[in-house]
Amino acid sequence: MDTRALKNPYRDYDGSSALTQPLFDSQGKLTPEFTQRLSSKVSELVGMMERGLVTADPRDCTTYTGLAGIALLYLHLHNVFKEASFIQKALDYVTRSLKCLTRRHDVTFLCGDAGPLAVAVVVYHRLQRPGEADECINRLMQYHQAVVKGSGDLPDEMLYGRMGFLYSLVFINQQLGQDRIPLQHIQQISAAVLESGERYSRKARVQNQSPLMYEWYREQYVGAAHGLAGIYYFLMQPGFTPVEESIHRLVKPSVDFVSRLKFSSGNYPPCVGDDRDLLVHWCHGSPGVVYMLLQAYKVFGVPEYLNDALKCGEVVWKWGLLKKGYGLCHGAAGNAYTFLALYRQTNDLKHLYRACMFADWCMNYGQHGCRTPDTPFSLFEGMAGTIYFLADLLQPMDSRFPAFEV
Repeated sequence: MDTRALKNPYRDYDGSSALTQPLFDSQGKLTPEFTQRLSSKVSELVGMMERGLVTADPRDCTTYTGLAGIALLYLHLHNVFKEASFIQKALDYVTRSLKCLTRRHDVTFLCGDAGPLAVAVVVYHRLQRPGEADECINRLMQYHQAVVKGSGDLPDEMLYGRMGFLYSLVFINQQLGQDRIPLQHIQQISAAVLESGERYSRKARVQNQSPLMYEWYREQYVGAAHGLAGIYYFLMQPGFTPVEESIHRLVKPSVDFVSRLKFSSGNYPPCVGDDRDLLVHWCHGSPGVVYMLLQAYKVFGVPEYLNDALKCGEVVWKWGLLKKGYGLCHGAAGNAYTFLALYRQTNDLKHLYRACMFADWCMNYGQHGCRTPDTPFSLFEGMAGTIYFLADLLQPMDSRFPAFEV
């Protein structure tokens, strides 16, 4: 493991109430003092972000680095704090986002036009403007057939591929009610992804090791953003894959293949065949693979998946405070979601404590000599993502890694 991380300065959880008393009680309920500290920091950072966004690219509509990501943050803040001003801000940013859609083949929630449209659906729904919400759903569904057919060499991964479009449909259903977009549309995409994975596995001659395989830019990526872990995470969601049998026949052995790539550290390589144990990011490494492992544990009940997920937590605790900063994609806030996912699965206060320590790190924003990202106020690279995490920590059992976790 190289030194892309700063040394973790915090005492690890030892079960003593002295350590946790200022943070939460024995039931995991945050103390009023810690809640107040999180809320105050959210307000302070929102002010800094708004001032900083004056210089942001007005033509970037995306959720990843652009206007739709800020709209998604305000939607989340409205969920958490119930303040009307936040939903108005969400409307403002998503309206601007819809005016500068890429109109290219980018069809994903994070990096394409599906994100702004899906966020707009939810904002309009919350403002009780059903006509505009329906119009955005219709515009979004115009991409559906092209995504299923895979026209224009569309990959299967999360950031630029089919799974990124699938998430847009899931996001709308989560927010508006499970059947707003019929499940068959999600299943059609999953079926196409399975077929694509089988085809490429045969082409790469790895079908005996992994019945599914995927590539992006001629590499077989492993992580959540471009790779196998992100794809399998969605294929294992209840009802997303049309034939239950294919989850056991195709997805489980493919998940096992990823599990076998684990380094002795407990971390995972960025690509199949890459033996460098370097990256501890949501996009590459343990902080993204953990979601696949936890979902596999929920679906198949094999203890080994949970053990491997817990090892991901150890990796993130040791190497998760990154020199790259405080962001979601490759920063401390995104890595902290590892602990929240483990906490929701196990109810073990150790993981909540670790999430609180990473939050403490994030609340000292800019004081650790980290790099400044290219888009310093955006959702996935910059300050907006950190704010999202700090607000999410207020309700740990409801937390979800934004634009990814179901």
